[in-house]
Amino acid sequence: MKSDQRPTVFDPIRQKRVALTPEERVRQALVHFLLTELGYPPARLANEYTITVGKLSRRCDTVVFDEVLRPIMVLEYKASHIPLSQAVIQQAWQYNSALGVPYICLSNGSTTLVYRIGYDGLQTTQLPSIPTYQELCIRHERGSSDESHP
Repeated sequence: MKSDQRPTVFDPIRQKRVALTPEERVRQALVHFLLTELGYPPARLANEYTITVGKLSRRCDTVVFDEVLRPIMVLEYKASHIPLSQAVIQQAWQYNSALGVPYICLSNGSTTLVYRIGYDGLQTTQLPSIPTYQELCIRHERGSSDESHP
């Protein structure tokens, strides 16, 4: 590798090498966890997924889709030195205004926050951990009737 080149990493979702930035390091670690530990199928994840927020084009870091390819979770990553502040949480909520997913996950590698979004007057709740893919799909299918079981 030439000294002027930045390190890269293979992204199994995008099927290409990408620059290994601090944020990308967090993404790759969490995606690996989703795939190997929580049973998320690679074909149901999209990295750098383009959405339109108002009139602006934005990219969600990762979007998870259910079996019929409806988006069900947005994941946003920050570099490990960036705290998950209210501004970071607000960014994810803005992205969700375009997708309307039932779950949002934020991570900087050391802290991970997962929310079940309350729609139709229901309360948004923070979950203790990221659900498995199977749990995520089951909860999504049950809809609001499963609000009391995080």
